[in-house]
Amino acid sequence: MPRKKYIVNLTPEEREELEQLISSGTERARKLTRARILLKADEGWTDRAISEALDVGTATVERLRKRFVEWGGIVAIERRKPRRQYKRKLDGDAEARLIALACSAAPEGRECWTLRLLAEKLVTLEGVDIESISYETVRTTLKKTNSSPGNMSNG
Repeated sequence: MPRKKYIVNLTPEEREELEQLISSGTERARKLTRARILLKADEGWTDRAISEALDVGTATVERLRKRFVEWGGIVAIERRKPRRQYKRKLDGDAEARLIALACSAAPEGRECWTLRLLAEKLVTLEGVDIESISYETVRTTLKKTNSSPGNMSNG
């Protein structure tokens, strides 16, 4: 059997912190499972035994061992920050223009604004520097500001 490359050796303080975390039961289930994995790995359990006992994949156990050794300490059980950076399609000025447009009278021949109409009109407005925008972006922007085209009550 090959020797493990990443060995989990918890300090007494780390072990106590993990046990306290588990006994409180107020954390997310994933975090609690990761804490249990580290405790069992420190006790000398095999990856297969841990995965069967906690109903997780062996790859999960291996990844967590590696993270613990590389990152050092209990930070390994914390949730990773997303690597992807989302660029905002609309800046504050464009959002203000969108809200003003949504609050204005609907185009001729229409009873109310639709998200697609708002998206099309926003692209053609002067002062708004975007080539295209999806109706979903319009929806999330209006939702964020508690505006809803077509509804009389926004409360």
